[in-house]
Amino acid sequence: MTTKSEPLEPGALLYDPATDRVGEYRDRAGPYVLLRPVGGGVEWEADPRRLRPATDRERLGASVRAVNHRTRSLPSLPPPLGDDSRPPSPVPGCAACAELAGRREAVRAASDRSAETDADVLLRRHQRQEHRA
Repeated sequence: MTTKSEPLEPGALLYDPATDRVGEYRDRAGPYVLLRPVGGGVEWEADPRRLRPATDRERLGASVRAVNHRTRSLPSLPPPLGDDSRPPSPVPGCAACAELAGRREAVRAASDRSAETDADVLLRRHQRQEHRA
């Protein structure tokens, strides 16, 4: 249990038995202290007379929970590059695919990379809509 003679340092990890959580000491608020979950989050008020320094095991558990929470809340990574990393091939026998591929070859010969990319996008869109590729 903490006492008035023990000054609490901001960032000290304390165990709060009322909530069964480890919190990072932030400040005092009247008769209470403010604790914040390890890794961030909403602060809560705790009775300083009931708090004690967190054990190594409690610190580790709180840190693991914080990392897991942060990992789950991150946006997912984009899908790995697949066939979209190279120019699409026209579907044999499809006039629209042949026309779009021909347009791509013409702008490629003119060294117009922007128009070449546009032609690739149009060819992929056509293939997804018409050929379910």
